[in-house]
Amino acid sequence: MDMITEAKQVARHEAARAGKAAKGAAAVTHGEYLSFRLGGEEYGIDILRVQEIRSYEQPTRIANAPAFLKGVVNLRGVIVPIIDLRVKLNCEQAEFNDFTVVIVLNIKGRVVGAVVDSVSDVLELSSDAVKEAPAMNANVDMSFITGIANVGERMLILMDITQLMSSSDMGLIDDNS
Repeated sequence: MDMITEAKQVARHEAARAGKAAKGAAAVTHGEYLSFRLGGEEYGIDILRVQEIRSYEQPTRIANAPAFLKGVVNLRGVIVPIIDLRVKLNCEQAEFNDFTVVIVLNIKGRVVGAVVDSVSDVLELSSDAVKEAPAMNANVDMSFITGIANVGERMLILMDITQLMSSSDMGLIDDNS
């Protein structure tokens, strides 16, 4: 009877140790992020949400759409809404130029385009490079900000693009998706 109890305790201990080791390994790498610029700030989104990056083309405008919804484009037979993140996030308004691109995203099975000023690069961030976003008062919606990363001399604002695109004011993604 004591051997069985002891074997159970050893098994529990080993399982707990393996769980801690797995968490430790996961903590070493935070993930890969596509970095891009909106005005004077640099942001990062999970690279796994990015389907492709395209040059900006004027979308077909939709009547009575909010200012951040620039319109829609036909992407290989799929009608894709184009969101100007600069307008949505109240960034300083930049002009459309040769660096302006559309990041085509796959959000909960829906294809959405996000207009940004420029795309920088893909970064692999370690957990110790990512800090928690500062707490703000209730008037500032930071629910989509997942953290702030230090990359050399740059600060990268990490965002949960799924959370942002799924927000009710966007009206793009059904919560049941």
